[in-house]
Amino acid sequence: MSKLKLSAIEDDKPVRLTVELPATVHRDLAVYAEALGQGTGKAVVEPAKLIPPMLARFMAADRAFAKLRRARSKQFA
Repeated sequence: MSKLKLSAIEDDKPVRLTVELPATVHRDLAVYAEALGQGTGKAVVEPAKLIPPMLARFMAADRAFAKLRRARSKQFA
């Protein structure tokens, strides 16, 4: 199996957010959660718990967003 981009999911204080996903995306999240559980040797993670780290990783890898975030933090500093 190829190395997944996510590692174990951290338990953090959540902020409730409701989103609607296409059924295909939810099915893929369920498959990803199963693969992650097998890869880490832990119990299968609930698919919804994958969304925050996936979004965080996506935003961290987006150079334009990082530049915008740095510019905004300088404005408010």
